[in-house]
Amino acid sequence: MLDRFRIAKQPELDRLRQLAAAGGLPAPLPAGAGQRPDFLRALLNRAGYPDAPVAVIAEYKRASPSRGVIETGVSPEDAATAYMTAGATAISVLTEETYFGGDLAYLGRMAGVVPNVPLLRKDFIMDPLQVAATAATPAAALLLIVRLTPDARTLRDLREQAEAQGMHAVVEIFDEADLALARESGARIIQVNNRDLETLAVDRTACLRLGPLRAPGEAWIAASGISEHRHLAEAAHAGYDAALVGTALMDGGDLGGALRRLLGGERDR
Repeated sequence: MLDRFRIAKQPELDRLRQLAAAGGLPAPLPAGAGQRPDFLRALLNRAGYPDAPVAVIAEYKRASPSRGVIETGVSPEDAATAYMTAGATAISVLTEETYFGGDLAYLGRMAGVVPNVPLLRKDFIMDPLQVAATAATPAAALLLIVRLTPDARTLRDLREQAEAQGMHAVVEIFDEADLALARESGARIIQVNNRDLETLAVDRTACLRLGPLRAPGEAWIAASGISEHRHLAEAAHAGYDAALVGTALMDGGDLGGALRRLLGGERDR
């Protein structure tokens, strides 16, 4: 699937190159304007619902390659409000269009209703122009995938570019080899994806196996296959700071209720 994802991003990269050549890339948000909440601090402080075993990054995902259409009746604004009210620490926003039904504009739409909640741009980012385009949105962080960009120098350059614009970079891994590359690149926020992006198979024990390898000074996120409160507790026991949850919250359209049940609290916060 990774090759399909790379191919799907080519039209976007072509558009960005044309804009850059014409001097038409959107300007980054002004630094220090309060436009980007601190993604890492929110995770470590477990903002939103501090009594949960780990912070929860609630995801807005309308479709996926493994499931097809998941939920298209909930707007980005309604999703952001529901997640914030139910206790999300941050919101992951799928912006990839071909396979996930996303849109870069969702970031701005969500920030318009929940300006204090950190937003993570989740997409297949592999080029500096994509980082530049993200910097023009209210995203507090963006995702870099080791298997999509398996070169430590490139990962470092993209991460440092993001950080220079006031964003954090979440570097995603699947196994020990990915972890070594992530660390070589200087990554500080590590996301362990239980889903193999080549086969789309999910093995929830992947994050539990890798958790003990966490090093001091790193923040770790568990992702994919997490759907119950006990999964959050298991992630916390394995050393994780946060869990990213998408399909289990989006499926059925009751995003707020699903998140409250996952967190283990039924009242609005």
